[in-house]
Amino acid sequence: MQLKDLLYRIPLLATAGSMNTDITSLTMDSRKAGPGSLFVAVRGTVTDGHNFIETAVQQGAVAVLCEELPKHTDPAVAYVQVENPARALGFAAATLYEKPSQKLKLIGVTGTNGKTSVATLLFRLFRALGYRCGLLSTVQNQINDQVIAATHTTPDAITINQLLTQMLTHGCTHVFMEVSSHAVVQERITGLTFAGGIFTNITHDHLDFHQTFDNYIRAKKGFFDQLPASAFALTNIDDKRGLVMLQNTAARKETYSLLTLATFKGKIIADSLFGLNMLVDGQEVWFKLIGRFNGYNLLSVYGTAMLLGEDPADVLTLLSGITPPPGRFEQVVSPNSIVGIVDYAHTPDALQNVLETINGLRQADEQDHMPQIITVVGCGGNRDMAKRPIMADIACRFSNRVILTSDNPRHEDPMAILAQMQAGVSPVDIKKTLVIEDRREAIRQAVAMAQPNDIILVAGKGHETYQDVAGIKYEFDDRAVLRESFSTLESLNE
Repeated sequence: MQLKDLLYRIPLLATAGSMNTDITSLTMDSRKAGPGSLFVAVRGTVTDGHNFIETAVQQGAVAVLCEELPKHTDPAVAYVQVENPARALGFAAATLYEKPSQKLKLIGVTGTNGKTSVATLLFRLFRALGYRCGLLSTVQNQINDQVIAATHTTPDAITINQLLTQMLTHGCTHVFMEVSSHAVVQERITGLTFAGGIFTNITHDHLDFHQTFDNYIRAKKGFFDQLPASAFALTNIDDKRGLVMLQNTAARKETYSLLTLATFKGKIIADSLFGLNMLVDGQEVWFKLIGRFNGYNLLSVYGTAMLLGEDPADVLTLLSGITPPPGRFEQVVSPNSIVGIVDYAHTPDALQNVLETINGLRQADEQDHMPQIITVVGCGGNRDMAKRPIMADIACRFSNRVILTSDNPRHEDPMAILAQMQAGVSPVDIKKTLVIEDRREAIRQAVAMAQPNDIILVAGKGHETYQDVAGIKYEFDDRAVLRESFSTLESLNE
């Protein structure tokens, strides 16, 4: 495709070289540039792509898209200046791959908590309904039964369009995709055509990137502002900012609620460690998922299926048999009935939701012993620091014992992170709180402290199978460590 045709939707500020240059690929990574490639220089939070223009040209790039033209240009290379290269890349990627999102029913899910659960449940539901489907999520990307590792909640614009094209090739008709606030601001979803958007909730998160909560809200809302009139916008009106998301959207406005009148109404009848009994639009259904937060997730999935024209009875029947995504309230039970729960809860609201759910589900045994809740939790490095003391405070308020430990410290000192968490522990809670930097040892200690029927919550990492320390990802899986610890405890008791 010629450069002029690739950029037909993009206002150009200046050009140098031939716009008739043939383009066969796009890249933001100068190391991946080569013959036929257009290198897009994007200013990122860590690096500036403009510093790598010369490298890309040396690698064989035949064209460069940038915000600022370099002082020295190669006469054999085409240079194009635009106001926002990241935005231009979104449109260019969609054009180069022949707009695959327009040939699919692409559904985006955004919100602080629940994105992965909702997207994964939708994928599993529509697979069960007989459709060929794609999934783009934090846990993994998937094309029907083929699993592709995920590196970001929402991939870059090039990768998204490549994956959507592969999905079309494999006969997919529906794709369910997490849409992060970073992706909206960084224009990763620009150029995509969505058939629908779902809002789950919004709470304190990612302020390291967005700086203020208002910016974070605007980023989420920006997704709905982009939806076309042909799409639907489904929002949780029990969240106080749920209707804010719909203020400027051209899409059809729909709602779901557990508390008030809405397009799709639900009511929790009973909740236990074994499942959730709900009324959904007047129909009583038993689900394998647990907790009020999953009541909202299930209701959003049901509403989406209805808006996509599916049969209510078929949807509820299939949803009742679907299990939760990996690392989302995932249970690991010891031989002596200690219940381990691994959950991705890494925000204050998510942690409180999970702990409130656990508190509501525990029941005294025959000796009138109420199970104790032992929470193991940390906070990631190089991320929102303001939530660290809040997370510790919530863990203490809703748990009998708390172990503060390392999460993914990344490039921060783990003990410095833990010191910030400790600042949120009130004097009255100090005695029930331990600080153990080594996460494996922290989980082992929680298991050693637990009695039969006690509940251990290991929060923050969920599905992750690594721990990021000083830029190196070491193999680590909370679920595996729990199982090992339970096994070791059983051996000692024999």
